[in-house]
Amino acid sequence: MILRKNIKGIKVKVPARGKKRNYIYFDNAASTPALIPVLNELCDYLDWYSGVHRGTGYKSLLSSRIYDDSHDIIGRFVGADLARDTVIMVKNTSEAINKLSYRLQLDPADVVITTDMEHHSNDLPWRARARVEYAAIDNEGKLDTENLEQHLKSSYPRTKLLAVCGASNVTGHVNDVHRLAQMAHEYGCPILVDGAQLVPHQGFDMKPHNDAAHIDYLAFSGHKIYSPFGAGVLIGPQKTFAGGPPEHPGGGTVKLVTEDKIFWADPPDRDEAGSPNVIGTYTLARTLRYLNQLGMEKLGQYEQELTGYALSELQQVKGITIYGSKPRVGVISFNLAGIPHALLGAVLCFDAGMGVRTGCFCAQKYVRQLLGLAESEHYLELYDSGRMAKLPGMVRVSLAAYNTREEIDELVKWLKHIAANLYEYRRDYRFAASQGGYLPVDTNYAGELAASLQKYM
Repeated sequence: MILRKNIKGIKVKVPARGKKRNYIYFDNAASTPALIPVLNELCDYLDWYSGVHRGTGYKSLLSSRIYDDSHDIIGRFVGADLARDTVIMVKNTSEAINKLSYRLQLDPADVVITTDMEHHSNDLPWRARARVEYAAIDNEGKLDTENLEQHLKSSYPRTKLLAVCGASNVTGHVNDVHRLAQMAHEYGCPILVDGAQLVPHQGFDMKPHNDAAHIDYLAFSGHKIYSPFGAGVLIGPQKTFAGGPPEHPGGGTVKLVTEDKIFWADPPDRDEAGSPNVIGTYTLARTLRYLNQLGMEKLGQYEQELTGYALSELQQVKGITIYGSKPRVGVISFNLAGIPHALLGAVLCFDAGMGVRTGCFCAQKYVRQLLGLAESEHYLELYDSGRMAKLPGMVRVSLAAYNTREEIDELVKWLKHIAANLYEYRRDYRFAASQGGYLPVDTNYAGELAASLQKYM
């Protein structure tokens, strides 16, 4: 596996209840590791790194060209029309969606339709700008497209945007965003795709503007696609960002300023205030170019096969409940009978040396619906009283194209062992409010962590 060989930190060992274990990383939906070839390119480029767009020195001229060209590389990776679209660099998907919520110049009477399966980042920004309506999910956690169309019909012509995830960060469900785009366009409504969990897992094409299935706006994060250097992307029509002031005015966003007038810069400069993240933009562009060389289709196919294998093997674990169904990317959330999700995650960390995620994954409403739990003041009571361990949630393993069947086998082996020894693990772990999670009672967690941190402080 070429990709696995080029993953930074793939051979790291971590403390696990008195011994060192090879770290198995199953939290790729949160952030992916960096790529060694891209890090090597970055080291070479740092000799030439400089401030961009305002300097007249040779390094500045070179860096400015590299920075601008990186925008184009990123746009072409997802099929953006560089003659009509602009590629705006931000920190992450959350910032991208927040920026769009401001730049659409919405009125409180306008309607934004989103869904019950969204990450908070594709929900909360819209609440502050417009009236939000939520398309329902079915009993498998999939988007109810008939219900979505009912919302489009009933809110026409007040709907200004359909905002949907390309794939869920909870169940991995993949939405047919091009079909949804056709539906939205029939009602004169543009579509935003939160691509944070889709773009890293399979090839993506925004399609031409004259195609009814065209994606009007796309947001995704570099740190979820092997480029953890603080760069995210918002792509959309230049005309959207050529009008009105940016939400963050400042250096680089203007052409001319007088005492009583401001002449704003053209996109994307108008929306990239201050000194931009040149390093993050450069490494994201180089990462996407590297992935294209490997072949996104080939990587996506491998990940699909690995996900199918994982689902098949996990179903052999006694007491497991897996949420969601196909089509899905390599995101699998589950619970194990008899053990709280947070405790199971801690056991996988401290005993098995694995990195997973527990909780609601910034999609609390969706998780509660999947768990069959009604909205209740009870959750507020638990939160206010500090009983965080009692809050509902799941365990999530999220795969990437460098993970292996052997790692899946190790996960399944541990889950079977845990299921057979529930009393032992309930006895050996205690919830630590200061850490917000469970810790083993017989391990000097604080000391081991401090020792590991010494070389970085």
